[in-house]
Amino acid sequence: MSNKPCTVAILGRKIGMTRYFVEGGKNIPVTVIEAGPCVVTQVKTSDRHGYAAVQLSFDDMKARNSSIPMIGHDAKAGTAPKRIHREMRVADDAAANAFQLGQVVNVSALEGTQYVDVVGTSKGKGFAGVMKRHNFKGMSATHGTERKHRTSGSIGSHGTDRGHGAKIKKGKRMSGHLGDERVTVRSLDVVKVDLERNLLLVKGPVPGANDGILFIRAATRLYKRKAKKLGKK
Repeated sequence: MSNKPCTVAILGRKIGMTRYFVEGGKNIPVTVIEAGPCVVTQVKTSDRHGYAAVQLSFDDMKARNSSIPMIGHDAKAGTAPKRIHREMRVADDAAANAFQLGQVVNVSALEGTQYVDVVGTSKGKGFAGVMKRHNFKGMSATHGTERKHRTSGSIGSHGTDRGHGAKIKKGKRMSGHLGDERVTVRSLDVVKVDLERNLLLVKGPVPGANDGILFIRAATRLYKRKAKKLGKK
């Protein structure tokens, strides 16, 4: 779910990376995204739900793999059971009412959009040490260090927190789970919108592995250089 109001958004699936050639022979590294088609399965307004939003659904699935409530929910929109449901917040009820239940949203919604934000789940890397997780330089390789070159070193100085007991302070950088978390990449350049094949090509990498589900929206906050290019402050 996107917490920031937006007017253009779509769900998609990461296909992979390739290169895109432009005039003059220059090639650009791009990520190919299968953007939609999505179906509007719910329209929320302030009067009924307390906020304005539009729910998008993506990826057909067999009814036997879904649940009775979700089958009924999607049936109200006149569509088959969907695997993914996400909301996009909109500015007000007028923006929400611009969408209709059962409306199909495809990649054409992003036509003319120069920059997009892509939200996905990063690759999970399991339990990782401090060198991989926090870019620590590690222990010295000389002066008697034995088989401890990748350890974090002493944490005893962080073992006392007056008033809260003898525990490690919260936020201490240590070994732990790495990856498999929500990541947003902002202001990616839209290189091409392929209407025939429902493909979106964006410059650079996006979060997650191939076949991962992505939420793509028109950029909500541009970098200064790109904002200046569009004539915005």
